[in-house]
Amino acid sequence: MAQKSSLKQFQKLFKTKKKKRPAHKVGLPPAALVFTGDQKQEEVFINLITYDEVDFYEEKVKISQIEEHLMLQKKVVWIDVVGLHDIELLEKIGQAFGIHKLTLEDILNVNQRPKMEVFEEYIFTTLKMIQCPSPESPVDDEQVSFILKNNVLITFQEKKGDVFQFVRDRLMDSGRAIRKRGTDYLLYALFDAVVDNYFVVMENIGERIENLESQAMIEPGPETLNSLYLQRKEMMDLRRSVYPLREVIGSFDKYAEHKISPEVRPFIRDLYENTIQVIETMEVFRDMSSGVLDLYMNSLSNRMNNVMKVLTVISTIFIPMTFVAGVYGMNFRHMPELGWEYGYYGSLGLMALIAIAMVIYFWRKKWL
Repeated sequence: MAQKSSLKQFQKLFKTKKKKRPAHKVGLPPAALVFTGDQKQEEVFINLITYDEVDFYEEKVKISQIEEHLMLQKKVVWIDVVGLHDIELLEKIGQAFGIHKLTLEDILNVNQRPKMEVFEEYIFTTLKMIQCPSPESPVDDEQVSFILKNNVLITFQEKKGDVFQFVRDRLMDSGRAIRKRGTDYLLYALFDAVVDNYFVVMENIGERIENLESQAMIEPGPETLNSLYLQRKEMMDLRRSVYPLREVIGSFDKYAEHKISPEVRPFIRDLYENTIQVIETMEVFRDMSSGVLDLYMNSLSNRMNNVMKVLTVISTIFIPMTFVAGVYGMNFRHMPELGWEYGYYGSLGLMALIAIAMVIYFWRKKWL
């Protein structure tokens, strides 16, 4: 019952997760700034974190206040922009930090695949942050963009609520090694938080697939079939979001080597291995989703075969009984048994003997 309730809850949440059509960019010139996603919160805000080995500072600020903190050249500056629908604000950030308009266009286009681009002054990276807090919840994906420029790291998120809280907690602890390192290590730490959360998502998806497998074996029905199709669609969307991440992580050693310190490169390589593990797990679950659908069809076919077998046995038993009833139902005058005093009871007894004999025969043949 718990599994069935979980599946119904998953269906309900999946159906209520509506996606609006993205804004069209057909006919617009290159670098036209158009937000292609949904407005997921009312207010766009900037969260500023500056730190070094000794000091830590965090505050919500306006774009005009950021310049004051940029004067602290020895400190690491993390600017977290939450909300992307305020295009004017993003243009101001782009002007303040010398960000190319094509990069701003990619930040606003939330429907693209993860990628990394290396410019002369900064590194631009975008990926999908995926969250699935429980097996009953649908997978929620959000595009997160990163710009690494000297001692400044700028992140762009669609909405409030991310997987970076563990990184923030480590930054507040002066004894942690992250406080002694630069922005390139901070970028790695945020990437690592995203990839680590992929494992949580995969664990919940695996539990959901196991529930669907049990449901397909025990009680296959229309609700189970609907959940299986939703699960397959979700796995395809997940594959499009996660699979390109391998290229993004692998590109750091090839194209961004001069912007990543030698101390951070081993961590990037370890992150690449974790990404491969996530992709392999995802492919296994993708195959399992298809296998559960085949299991559902086989279970449904077996149930249908059992029903047809029962109906066939019943029909076969009644065929000779129908023959006897048909013979003695003919309207001929000269039939020897028609005048017999016990003819009615004799015909019923014959039918009963035939039925018992056929049931015993079927039972010995193990057809029952």
